[in-house]
Amino acid sequence: MTEPGPLPLPRPPLPTLLVVDDEPSLRRVLERSLGQFGFRVIGAASAETAYDLLASEPADAVLLDIQLPTMSGLALYLAIVHRWPSLEGRIAIMTGDAEADDVRTWLERHPCTLIRKPFTLREVADWLGEVLRRRPERERGKAGA
Repeated sequence: MTEPGPLPLPRPPLPTLLVVDDEPSLRRVLERSLGQFGFRVIGAASAETAYDLLASEPADAVLLDIQLPTMSGLALYLAIVHRWPSLEGRIAIMTGDAEADDVRTWLERHPCTLIRKPFTLREVADWLGEVLRRRPERERGKAGA
């Protein structure tokens, strides 16, 4: 009888991105495309669903549309960083109307990454890469505090 070989090492979990947008086609494209870049993508069509998903499935980053059906993405951003402060700096808001006065005013008070629609997958992947590169630095900083 032959002895079994060494057990394969467990794979580290894929980095998780929560995409919050009420356009199903955009969520599907991001899920498929970013999945090929090595991300696990979960989608939510509403602010309420996104908030519930974060409670049950922690995300490494959030891509958040401003225009959502029942609650502004900007209000959801504030609710998320209030409940999950570790996500601050790991949320990008996306909009096709970045020059609107209310959006510019909000961004002056709450600096975060802005991704303008229409965007390329490369823009989103580059932002995610930057977020994930900073993550270990943030965790080291907290451990040493």
